[in-house]
Parts: sequence; structure tokens; C-alpha cells
Amino acid sequence: MPLLLTRIAGRALACVGLMCAAAAMAQAPEAPAGDGRQGTFKTVRGDVTVVRDNTRVAAIVGAGVRSTDRILSGAESAAAVTLLDGTVLTIGPDSALDLSQYQFNPTTQEGSVLVNLMRGSLRMVTGLIAKLKPEQVKVTTPTSVIGVRGTDFIVEENP
Repeated sequence: MPLLLTRIAGRALACVGLMCAAAAMAQAPEAPAGDGRQGTFKTVRGDVTVVRDNTRVAAIVGAGVRSTDRILSGAESAAAVTLLDGTVLTIGPDSALDLSQYQFNPTTQEGSVLVNLMRGSLRMVTGLIAKLKPEQVKVTTPTSVIGVRGTDFIVEENP
């Protein structure tokens, strides 16, 4: 039993370390590149894939993320995405995440965020949407719905 706890604790620390490093490296949001992006990959480490319209492509730094994209990370992998309102999503190893809904109007600074974490871990540092209307930001997992009231939190879902 102590060996199992040591492995779990070690993996959790490694995951948090990856997520903190990725979030720290994320920069301010950029203007959309005209490709319909709602966010941009700021860091990618290891095997990270984006599934869009039933097509899989490798995630690369600078690539766009759109609403309804699914982001998958392999073992020992992580990625950080900065959304247009400044929200940073850091996806840990062995994770599956859907950007189920994302809307942001840069003029009025209004919008909404709905992220579905199906498995793995997510660190979220909220941006303007949560600052102005926190009730418009939600994270769901297969077993829970999280309403955002803070600005920086970590969620894990291990089915």
C-alpha cells in the first residue's frame, strides 16, 4: 500500500509541476488569426492531439483551438491553451478535454466558457469572463459540475 501511495503522490506532483510550468509559460492572448480560433496553444509537451470534425491533428505551439475541439494528451504529456479572454487551460497527462462552448466579445468583454474534462487533470486560470461574470464559467466532469468562484484551480477526473 505505501508503494501505491508513493506512486500516486509522485504522479500528482509531476502533473502539477507540468501544469504550473505550462501555465507560467503561457502569454497574454493574441488576436484571432482569422481562422475562427477561440484560443491558441502556448505550450505543447509530448503527445497532444486535437480532434476537430472527426479529424485528428497533432497540437503544435501557435495552433488555434476552436469551440467544440477535443484535446487529448498522452502519458507524460501536457499542453497550455490561452483563450481570447485570457483564460489559461493547462491539460495534464492522460487527459481528454472538450472545449464544449466558448464565446467572447472583446468589445463588451462578455461571454461564456464551458469545459468538459472527461478524464485526467486540468488547471484553469480564469480570464475576463470569470472576472466580470463568474456564473458564465463552468467545468464539468462525468460526475460533477463546477461553478467558478475563484481564479485558479485544478480539477482531476480519474474514471
